[in-house]
Amino acid sequence: MLAHCFTCGKNARVATRVSRYLAEAGCGVLRFDFTGLGDSTGDFANTNFSSNVQDLLCASQALAKQYAAPRLLIGHSLGGTAVLAAAPQLKDVQAVVTINAPSDPVHVERLLQNDLASLEETGEAEVDIGGRTFKIHKQFLADIRSACTTESIAKLGRALLVFHSPRDPIVGIENARQIFDAARHPKSFVSLDGADHLVTSAHDAEFISQMISAWSSRYVHGETVPVGTRERVIVDEVGSQFAQSIRVGSHRLRAGEPEQAGGDDHGPTPYELLLAALGACTSMTLRMYAKHKQLPLEAVSVELSHKRIHAEDCRSCESTEGRVDHIERTLRIRGPLSDEQCDRLVEIAGKCPVHRTLKGEVEIVTRREP
Repeated sequence: MLAHCFTCGKNARVATRVSRYLAEAGCGVLRFDFTGLGDSTGDFANTNFSSNVQDLLCASQALAKQYAAPRLLIGHSLGGTAVLAAAPQLKDVQAVVTINAPSDPVHVERLLQNDLASLEETGEAEVDIGGRTFKIHKQFLADIRSACTTESIAKLGRALLVFHSPRDPIVGIENARQIFDAARHPKSFVSLDGADHLVTSAHDAEFISQMISAWSSRYVHGETVPVGTRERVIVDEVGSQFAQSIRVGSHRLRAGEPEQAGGDDHGPTPYELLLAALGACTSMTLRMYAKHKQLPLEAVSVELSHKRIHAEDCRSCESTEGRVDHIERTLRIRGPLSDEQCDRLVEIAGKCPVHRTLKGEVEIVTRREP
């Protein structure tokens, strides 16, 4: 579940990009608007930090009822402070991530410096935040001043990952240190060197997403993949420019086409994945054979390339016309092996299951789901 920054909304760039990247990696993400913002109902003037935390708790309850309780909370800026406060109240949450978050909600008072006098005197003020005007009541000040997230952080009891840009001019890097120092282990910090507070760079957002996906897998356990379903591969289109998301059990891969072919270089091409499958199978087969025969094989590296050649140039091909697929495979075998043992390993490479599949007769049945 992802909480957006103060006055931003669920469609802020970092929120949408991180959600999309995590979804491509197989993580279901809920992002929503806090009360009075975006598509949410209610009056923003009547909200405060405490109501944001309550919104998180309500969203979690709705998610648990409709799908499953969230196991990971991600918060950007003040949304990060809110998830730190909400997490101890959500028993299913296993890990928390903050992005450029203040260590305390009172930090927001800095954004209201020009309007503090009016708020104190009249009880409300029209404030300009990020080029947009919002009405804020005096109770907002009272709420952020009374909130104490330091105690919540100390009692977090969940794995914590803190992202922060050392050049963030809105929420200083000292906030990350205060959050990190207050939390107990397991905790991690990642510097977003060069990123701005709103993380407007798509490159930075993708980096954050990749780090979250890798880090959270240690703490957030998904459903067990049933036996017999590991070879069931699901490929989904994830936008334009030929980008593809590949799901194999709990594993996630990407595929795409290079820019010169009209793609956005989202991942390896289909043929590169095919070569990778052959290379991996070759290496595993050689390792299993060496282990079985107790050969002193220290390391294996397999390099592959693919191209289309004229059939008449293929000595071992039955076809004599048109073009055929030509794969070159180079083995780099290290260890104190005899020439005879090396020759045998080269022979064994041709017996790996993927090699046999590619050389054998393959039937592909295609059907359309009704």
